[in-house]
Amino acid sequence: MEPKSGISGKVKLLIALLVLQLCFAGFHIVSRLALNIGVSQIVYPVYRNIIALVLLGPLAYFLEKKERPPLTFSLLVQFFFLALIGITANQGFYILGLYYASPTFASAMQNSVPAITFIMASILRLERIHFMRRDGMAKVLGTIVSVGGATVITLYKGPPLLKGSNISDEEMAASQEDMLNWTWGCVYLLAHCLSWAGWMVLQAPMLKKYPAKLSLTSFTCFFGLIQFLAIAAFTERDPTHWKIQSGEEIYLILYAGIISSGIVISLQTWCIQKGGPVYVASFQPVQTVLVAVMAFLILGDQFYSGGILGGLLIMFGLYLVLWGKTEEKRIAKTEETTMTKHLLAPNKEEASTGADNC
Repeated sequence: MEPKSGISGKVKLLIALLVLQLCFAGFHIVSRLALNIGVSQIVYPVYRNIIALVLLGPLAYFLEKKERPPLTFSLLVQFFFLALIGITANQGFYILGLYYASPTFASAMQNSVPAITFIMASILRLERIHFMRRDGMAKVLGTIVSVGGATVITLYKGPPLLKGSNISDEEMAASQEDMLNWTWGCVYLLAHCLSWAGWMVLQAPMLKKYPAKLSLTSFTCFFGLIQFLAIAAFTERDPTHWKIQSGEEIYLILYAGIISSGIVISLQTWCIQKGGPVYVASFQPVQTVLVAVMAFLILGDQFYSGGILGGLLIMFGLYLVLWGKTEEKRIAKTEETTMTKHLLAPNKEEASTGADNC
């Protein structure tokens, strides 16, 4: 009975991870569609965070009453800066990058987040690097390859490999303006990845001070919403941009708020609890493939050789980093077991000597 339940648990985790990546992929497409129909780049994240806050706030309040530490001014300031990096900069740069680039390359660039996170954590001494071991070399090499892949995507677009349904022959001849927009899109996406990685690195020490995860996320969404509203006060003064003018806009905004910021957070937390962060992160390239196919079929986007090459490099680098992390944990576990045996060995000898004396 036990093996059967174990297999069932693995199947459930696999299905959950595939659904998770499908939801992430859908968000890339939905966001692009929202921009295509004229939804404001500022209004879109504002509505998204309002819906997320309405969903997460009550859950955090009722489910984390006992484990939520008391609020202090220092914590509120840290929540504000965490929101500045993880919500405002993260979502703002993403939507700008998506406006100038495409969903496929937005997803491909996100594969570099684990490597960027590793660099930041190493600089802050939150991550140890063993240069003389194969796990350390794998993490360093994987980071270099991932950053190289992101650089290729940013600087080299390359010729198209497949023609999308919405691309005419005239549009296929990329002008200098198109190339400039593409480069800016990739730069914005790189800034999005940097802010996302910084958010994850800063969350680790923050969770030690404030272990209530849902409450932390709710406060982050709240301050991110306030920051976006402050930006909108200067950049989005036309009241017509705040009006939802079609059912399609309602659907797209609801998907971003409910699916991407509500269900995805809960599902991702469950997957990390069951399979661990390394296993969950290893499924990130699946999202890129799903986005590429969906963008080609739904949006009529096309594949470019530079993006394919850069994406492959990022995926290879990601797997090297993940393998290095897994190998590091295995070595640490082996060393811990060996040390425990050595510590217990003298006790066994003393017990044996005492028995002989008796």
